[in-house]
Amino acid sequence: MTTARDIATYLDALLETTRFVDYPGALNGLQLDHRGPVHRVATAVDFSRETISATIAAGCNMLVLHHGMFWGGTTRLIGPAYDKLQLLFEHDIAVYASHLPLDAHPDVGNCSLLARELELVWTARFGQHNGSEIGVQGQTHVTTSELLSRAHRFAARHGGSARASHHVPDHVTRRWAIITGAGADSGSIRDAAEQGIDTLIVGEGPHHTTVDAPDVGVVVIYAGHYATETPGVTAIAQEISGKLGVPAQFLPLPTGS
Repeated sequence: MTTARDIATYLDALLETTRFVDYPGALNGLQLDHRGPVHRVATAVDFSRETISATIAAGCNMLVLHHGMFWGGTTRLIGPAYDKLQLLFEHDIAVYASHLPLDAHPDVGNCSLLARELELVWTARFGQHNGSEIGVQGQTHVTTSELLSRAHRFAARHGGSARASHHVPDHVTRRWAIITGAGADSGSIRDAAEQGIDTLIVGEGPHHTTVDAPDVGVVVIYAGHYATETPGVTAIAQEISGKLGVPAQFLPLPTGS
């Protein structure tokens, strides 16, 4: 019989969880234990009542997330927060979460897998958070409009869309970088420009990044926060099924963002 702690131990080792200094709300690792054992695992991007309901409907009693239970920070356990916790207890559902470790992993990570989805081969890391490298970068020779089309087709499969910060006629992407999720900020755009990267692919970014990008000669492709963070949890479902022999499935719950 496999327990939630068994799966958490395996994932912590695979993802090198303790190596990362993450956002306080991430709280990477096993967030909620249960009586167990684990019969079936669901993986998803976000923690919500909809996610819990889908987990129950799929007959799963463990949930592996990218954005975990405490992503919004400390909150009173009343109203919706209480309702979600009650559902988890009522259906004996354990919860595990992995944020930056799952973004960064070279094999099952969001950044490396998104590169593969876009038919790109990464050769080096890009971008850091508290000393840990998160993103990836590489070289290619493809029109940026074609790369945007690939990003749009990928995003559309996950209920979203892709756009570029600005249009440069006949722009060719020669050096690119990827940071999934909220990967665009002034620092990442500046770092891209300083490293000679002409195309930065992210999930989303603040409005000012669209303004800043043309000034430094970097095209930013925004492919959707949700969409760009589906590859990792999809791969984790396959990992749990293949390596631990516990049935697992990815729950597609698009947010449109």
